[in-house]
Amino acid sequence: MPWNTRDTMSLRLEFIAFATQPDCNRRELCRRFHISPQTAYKWLARHAQEGAEGLQDRSRRPQQTPSRTPAEIEKRVVQLREQHPAWGGRKISRRLADLGLADTPAPSTVTSILHRHGLIAESSAGQHKAWQRFEHAGPNELLQMDFKGYVRNEHGLCHPLTLLDDHSRYVLCLDACDDERRTTVQQCLTAVFRHYGLPRRMTMDNGPPWGGDEDGLGYTRLTVWLLRLGIRVSHSRPYHPQTQGKDERFHLTLKSELLQYRRFADNTEAQRAFDRYRTLYNHERPHEALGMAVPATRYQLSPVPFPEDLPEPQYLPQDRVYKVDSSARIMIGHRRVKIGKAFIGQRIALRETQHDGVYAIWFGPIRIGEIDLSAPEGAQASSTPS
Repeated sequence: MPWNTRDTMSLRLEFIAFATQPDCNRRELCRRFHISPQTAYKWLARHAQEGAEGLQDRSRRPQQTPSRTPAEIEKRVVQLREQHPAWGGRKISRRLADLGLADTPAPSTVTSILHRHGLIAESSAGQHKAWQRFEHAGPNELLQMDFKGYVRNEHGLCHPLTLLDDHSRYVLCLDACDDERRTTVQQCLTAVFRHYGLPRRMTMDNGPPWGGDEDGLGYTRLTVWLLRLGIRVSHSRPYHPQTQGKDERFHLTLKSELLQYRRFADNTEAQRAFDRYRTLYNHERPHEALGMAVPATRYQLSPVPFPEDLPEPQYLPQDRVYKVDSSARIMIGHRRVKIGKAFIGQRIALRETQHDGVYAIWFGPIRIGEIDLSAPEGAQASSTPS
């Protein structure tokens, strides 16, 4: 992802966040960001001396020292609220502290200032309740992915594709897509994986293009592509969107903080706004579920790089390997077992389990189903969570 793509300032901030993490391999990071080590150390030095303002072009004015007078502090509170109408006292207080404001007002003081200026509707006071949910122990263990429906713009529809890290809430992808087709999603994910590396597992709902396929074991061409990359795939339970809770919550935040205030001319304009908001969300906006830290403080690049040449599945010597034929089936003795159209032309393997006659079905390093060969002739393979 070169510097001249989309928002240069966003990339510089993202680079600094990763480069200052403990045990960071900065040369590998430079390769991911397509910059030279000399450029990298120039930005690190400027950021260390001047903060975020040091990453601006030199023609921009330097950051001014914030005033410590109560009137000026109150002015800063009001300005932040006007910039981010959905932020409350806790977020604004933490953001002022992150910006280096001396004598940062307490959240309760900020709330009082907002009330005093008529910036909080009495009907909305006290309505917020924190979401409670499980989170994975480290970054890249699980990514949640979904489309946020569609948004009308002046010249068509925008389909926002979102990809969020379960542990850190870091948003890896916020793309203004023209449609929700497999090729569109795969192109977006390829760009993400090249930049951030591969996750261990991804979860998504049961709709297309990643679900909703009752053919064979229920995989689609997109999820088979993910499996070939070594990424495990899981789906939320039907009618249980809380399985995708963090991404669903991000969709609500995106709507309340950006979409309800904007109508874009087209998806190019929408993407520019999405890029700015993703930087804000990841690097500036305090997150209550993270103890008011920002997601960038908890996210790290994956150590698993994206392979430009898709690897072929590898199997154990004792495995029974089959190639899925053009009818989406394999022949086991005299039994034809349907695996699914998404696997046509792919090699899969049967591996013995501890139960007589029951074989696990593997696709590369991932178990995708099982079959009981001791069952009646009509029995078919069944999928198992990967």
